[in-house]
Amino acid sequence: MGPTVAPPKPGDAVAYVQTLKQLTDVMVNDVTGPCAAARYYAYANLAAYEIVRGPAQSPAYGSFSGLLRGYPDLSRLHPGPAVDAPFAGRYALLRMGEELLPSGYTLEAARTALLREAEGQLAAAILEASRAYAEAVVTALVQYAAKDGYVKTSGYLRYTPLAEAGAWQPTPPGYLEAYEPHWGTVRTFLLDSAAQFRPAPPVAYSEKENSPFYRLAREVHQATAALTPEQTHIANFWDCNPFFLRQKGHVSFGTKKISPGGHWMGITGIACVKKGLSLAETVRWHALVGIAMSDAFISCWNEKYRSNRVRPETFINARLDPDWRPLLQTPPFPEYSSGHSVVSGAVSTLLTTLAGEDFAYTDTTEVEFGVPARSFTSFKQAAREAAVSRLYGGIHFRDAVENGLVQGEQIGHYVVQKLKLKQ
Repeated sequence: MGPTVAPPKPGDAVAYVQTLKQLTDVMVNDVTGPCAAARYYAYANLAAYEIVRGPAQSPAYGSFSGLLRGYPDLSRLHPGPAVDAPFAGRYALLRMGEELLPSGYTLEAARTALLREAEGQLAAAILEASRAYAEAVVTALVQYAAKDGYVKTSGYLRYTPLAEAGAWQPTPPGYLEAYEPHWGTVRTFLLDSAAQFRPAPPVAYSEKENSPFYRLAREVHQATAALTPEQTHIANFWDCNPFFLRQKGHVSFGTKKISPGGHWMGITGIACVKKGLSLAETVRWHALVGIAMSDAFISCWNEKYRSNRVRPETFINARLDPDWRPLLQTPPFPEYSSGHSVVSGAVSTLLTTLAGEDFAYTDTTEVEFGVPARSFTSFKQAAREAAVSRLYGGIHFRDAVENGLVQGEQIGHYVVQKLKLKQ
């Protein structure tokens, strides 16, 4: 049973979105990769959700206990006197960030400011009960997160690229080592296994000029040579490369940006504010998106290191054009399937179920990184654009984009079905 909660106030949902943005900023500073970012978002929003949902809400606001794999029974926690849900939810969000993020300690100042703000608004007994209950939920969710296999992935042997033809190889300019080769072993939230929604097989590798694979490579080469200004904007808008390595002479320096999961969390916040959702519904949407995209990345990374396909840059430089470079920097992991496509397909399917088919919005998530806003007529339109942006950027073949989008949509529909979601 949840706590006895004080009623939310106008602006609570907006304040929650703003607090979540503080976690995003830390992830950007930490150069958090796409898989880890999705994981952090899921656990942090789940902790806040368990607090703000309250006992008097409709059945749609029940606990995730019994629904997510290994999820703890939080009914054993006793909130005591009335809990201020808006404060406790934001407090839990910041505390989860402190506990999970590598530089989470930098959120202590934000948490202290939140406490000072609450001291001027809440009775001492309510404030203390709210803080104590939030800490109890955070402890339970941190313990839950610790058992998902993430820590084990750092203890495995370093990944060695295969020498066989068509296999992934590190790419310039940094020739970085493979990112999260064991992510497919992390515990899923809802999927039966990481391989449950394995995509259609990739086009078979071939170096013959009339082969389907060679034609895929030629398409990437030709497309990037004839990009329109609109296509270039689309590629840059959805780049979401947490660490872009620049080289000037013999000096290398990095540019930090938001992750794909951070971008879709930003979109979720924009949608919640535009719809004027309640605090409970806002947090629920964010928790659901976190679950969907976390499982989507586990599914995608399982496929990436199974099919282990070469990137366009490697093949095109070896077979078509040694001087060619993609518009976007090639990320350090195998090509198939496209992570952007999978996560966008999953999240857009979920958000479409929650908000409707024709939910129009303007996405300002990338403005702070110097990329102008874009407007969309639906989440599905955004997902299709995010997927094809990887072809425009020169870092994915078309089948990875199209099959990845289907893979993500299947995951999204599965989440909707398992959790019995509806608009």
